[in-house]
Amino acid sequence: MTTPVKLLIIDDDKELTSLLSEYLALAGYQLFCCHDGLSGLEQARSDEYSLILLDVMMPKLTGFEVLKALGGKHTTPILMLTAKGDEADKILGLELGADDYLAKPFQHRELLARIKAILRRIDITKNQQQPSSLQDVNSVSLNHATREVHCHGHLVELTGTEYQILELLMKSASTIISKAEISEQILKRKLSPFDRSIDMHVSNIRRKLLPFSPSDKLKTVRGSGYIFLTGEG
Repeated sequence: MTTPVKLLIIDDDKELTSLLSEYLALAGYQLFCCHDGLSGLEQARSDEYSLILLDVMMPKLTGFEVLKALGGKHTTPILMLTAKGDEADKILGLELGADDYLAKPFQHRELLARIKAILRRIDITKNQQQPSSLQDVNSVSLNHATREVHCHGHLVELTGTEYQILELLMKSASTIISKAEISEQILKRKLSPFDRSIDMHVSNIRRKLLPFSPSDKLKTVRGSGYIFLTGEG
């Protein structure tokens, strides 16, 4: 018998979490529920989950406060549940380390598709990694076995999505990679016209590398995409 995949949802809407528990169970997922930010943070720290679904507005701690407490150092992917059309919430969530977002209200099938896409890309990345594979470009080193990143010898803490985007850019160093290509390869979905997810993830990577680097290693090519530079500018 296949062991259900463990997911954690932190959302104060008990009716929603109950419905999702039943729906996702049919797809082979075991959903653990917390109904306030504080208990959700404690649960996220105390057990291992394949994915965390995190609401924004909750008692005790908001979703943003949970992200801040996790410190952007988590390896478990986090899908933020935001208010429909609230761009500020989406951007802030990504800045604080969320991997992706989904606007409420959403169709259960859409949520399931997003969960499957996130978990699929993680599995693909793990299967592609070599046990002792190292990648080093322009004084940035990736250890694919441990998923550690070093910049000029200093450890850089990246989320899972940030790591995958940096890995993709470094594999194609000196070549422009479009936002659409990054979205399809990493987020496993087509880039929508006003989706700023990729911009925010790249901005986070740049912000985390800069304290240890004499210059910016990521170049934005307006209207085209991003380049990982092979030498200091």
